[in-house]
Amino acid sequence: MREITQFYIDGQWVDPIELNLIDVINPATEKAAGHVAIGNAADVDVAVAAARRAFTTWGSTTAAERLEVLNAIIAEYQKRMDDLSAAVTEEMGAPDFLSKNVQVPIGLGHLMTAAAALPNYSFAEDRGTSRIVKEPIGVCGLITPWNWPLNQVMCKVAPALATGCTMVLKPSEVAPFSAAIIAEIFDTAGVPAGVFNLVNGDGPGVGTALSTHPGIDMVSFTGSTRAGVEVARNAAPTVKRVAQELGGKSPNVILDDEDLAKNVAAGVSSMMVNSGQSCNAPTRMLVPASRLDEATEAARSVAPALTVGDPTGKVRLGPVVSEPQFTKIQGLIERAIADGATPVFGGPGRPDDLPTGYYVRPTVFRDVTNDMEIARTEVFGPVLVMIGYDDLDNAVEIANDTDYGLAGYVSGKDTDKVREVGSRIRAGSISLNGAQLDPSAPFGGYKQSGNGREWSDYAFDEFLEVKSLLGFGA
Repeated sequence: MREITQFYIDGQWVDPIELNLIDVINPATEKAAGHVAIGNAADVDVAVAAARRAFTTWGSTTAAERLEVLNAIIAEYQKRMDDLSAAVTEEMGAPDFLSKNVQVPIGLGHLMTAAAALPNYSFAEDRGTSRIVKEPIGVCGLITPWNWPLNQVMCKVAPALATGCTMVLKPSEVAPFSAAIIAEIFDTAGVPAGVFNLVNGDGPGVGTALSTHPGIDMVSFTGSTRAGVEVARNAAPTVKRVAQELGGKSPNVILDDEDLAKNVAAGVSSMMVNSGQSCNAPTRMLVPASRLDEATEAARSVAPALTVGDPTGKVRLGPVVSEPQFTKIQGLIERAIADGATPVFGGPGRPDDLPTGYYVRPTVFRDVTNDMEIARTEVFGPVLVMIGYDDLDNAVEIANDTDYGLAGYVSGKDTDKVREVGSRIRAGSISLNGAQLDPSAPFGGYKQSGNGREWSDYAFDEFLEVKSLLGFGA
């Protein structure tokens, strides 16, 4: 049993002002894997005060000094990768292979990308007699989710550190184990006291306290669009900056050519990664209506490879993260069938051999129209819909007919046509012919998928203020 009964504030582990423990449930067993202390507004006050004190010095450090700290963190992170992998699998159910090969390395990738970008990033430029400088915004409240815990923490923490900000992190209370190890890594790496602070808690308690706090200069939030709206509303009275990476219902346009079957199969496999619990998952597959039967057979061919089971074993999919998520997904699957969608494979209920654990049957639907709930709502589970299109103009129209705009995908033989369709999709990140995510490229959304950009040196700008020194060169 893992016991996280303290918070990391001002360079040391401290007791909460009031001890309030909740269970952390292992989604594979439905049993408690440990406990975590849940903070409140008073704990946030203490952490913010520490961060504000630290900012007086950390905010004035040189890029070279900050790079030294980042490199120390990278060295310690590399020593703890096995510990981090085990924590992620236990807290949110990612299969071992995914935790070891993707979940943990992507966090390291953000640290290394920030360290590589920092020496070449320009914090000042001259225009005529004026000097334009970029300065750290101050104390940042970082609120992160459970689905890719290390990715989401590090794509905020790394640029905040690189730009000279101090911070208070609230990781998801559903998956707090890996964040506690991050605090241990930072402590061992010698991050100055108060620069990085960790307060565990839920949204109404710690999340609201961060987003409303007058001592917080900026909030960076990743989560659902509904929760993002609340963060923005809470932040408005203090006019603090809010950066948001929110939900998605990303289209995957499969072009009408001889590679259709191959691209359909690849799209199904890609969507099922992490049990579909990715905001940028390609959950709406758009295929030529005239070839829907062929696409259906290609999708069905993938089903045997989508093994579901104990995430510590050799499986492709583990459980979804929690009972509320399991219940939500089951309701969406059942209503989709009632609305006329036809399961290609999968459907409601657990896999027959898995009576315990929040396991969902990987599911692909056909006979879906873009106005159905299952085509418009972010399921956040292993559920994909196939929608037919008449021609490429119709495909682009369907792709853009969504409240979201986080990601898009296009696959086909004709590279020029793939690029042209990708350029017409209104989303922040478009993958062409199976291109993988690139930590050196910005990530973020259009419309209700959020605002601002994370990843790479583009993320630096989110944590900086711009100042004009008029007459500096006169």
